[in-house]
Amino acid sequence: MKVGIVGMPNAGKSSLFKALTGVGADAANYPFTTIEPNVAVVPVLDERLEAVARTVGAARVVPDTIEFHDIAGLVAGAHRGEGLGNQFLANIRETDAIVHVVRTHEDPNVVHPDGRVDPLADIETIETELILADLEQAERRVERVSKAAKSGDRRAVAELSWLETLVAALQAGRPARSVPPRADAPDAMTLLSPLTAKPVLFVVNVEEGSDEVPAAVRAHAHATGAVVVAVSARLEAELAELEEGEADAMRADLGLSESGLQRVIRGAFALLELVAFFTAGAEKPAQSWHLRHGLSVWHAAGMIHTDMQRGFVRAEVVSWQELVGAGGYAGARDRGTLRLEGRDYVVADGDVITIRFTP
Repeated sequence: MKVGIVGMPNAGKSSLFKALTGVGADAANYPFTTIEPNVAVVPVLDERLEAVARTVGAARVVPDTIEFHDIAGLVAGAHRGEGLGNQFLANIRETDAIVHVVRTHEDPNVVHPDGRVDPLADIETIETELILADLEQAERRVERVSKAAKSGDRRAVAELSWLETLVAALQAGRPARSVPPRADAPDAMTLLSPLTAKPVLFVVNVEEGSDEVPAAVRAHAHATGAVVVAVSARLEAELAELEEGEADAMRADLGLSESGLQRVIRGAFALLELVAFFTAGAEKPAQSWHLRHGLSVWHAAGMIHTDMQRGFVRAEVVSWQELVGAGGYAGARDRGTLRLEGRDYVVADGDVITIRFTP
């Protein structure tokens, strides 16, 4: 999963990136410090995977990963190329979801490009630029699809109708996610890949020691279907430089139960409606995977290896709690909690799965 971190210049994006990844992105006090997107692959820690690994005697633990892209600050006019906007918008387009960092702290030593701290105004600036970029792209797509629609191509006619509805929504300031694809043009959204169709996680960059999301920001997130969390990017960046034990002790002193990484990852996973499943065996790796909610064990097999999906026979499934509680696969089988499932079984969060297949 690729997540792009965006926001106004000096909103705290690079500090958040440093906190999330332990990689020190250049975080100087001026706009456009980050020109190329910094990219880091971060393990998604899961205590359930650790418990499964211990229970079955796995050789090692291999957590799933999430890829964070630290994308430089957007400014008004980015869709026209202002402030290197075209390059940055292209970087956002390659991601699965957007983490939108919004500054609420009042540190006078950190320059705001507009000379004031107004989180809703900053949100509006970013969202307007993304909408305008999508509008330009949709209008160009309309020109191309119109030619095929005039020839009577039914798919083109359906896509054109959807595009015209989308253009009207974007012109009214509504994001692409407010215009669902039509049944007769199911690929239209994918072909266009609009920025404002991506799910959004607002990360409110608060004062140190605060975890309060302003009511207006929370209301905006709720109204737009976004998720919102509060993080002190500066504090988390400082904690990221400490040894794990020291960081945990300082979090305890500050009354923080978890790192900013865990809050942001949990929010990102909530956006994409992912469920975790595990594979593990004695003297084999214990590994975590993430799958869209509602997909089947046949899809899960394809994530592990295409040969497993192609030759799928059945799946042995047990919840991680039942596996751990039974002391392993043999105990779960004796208790009757290890089940055989066919290809249409819908994977549940926390399932431990063994795929049986013909090579």
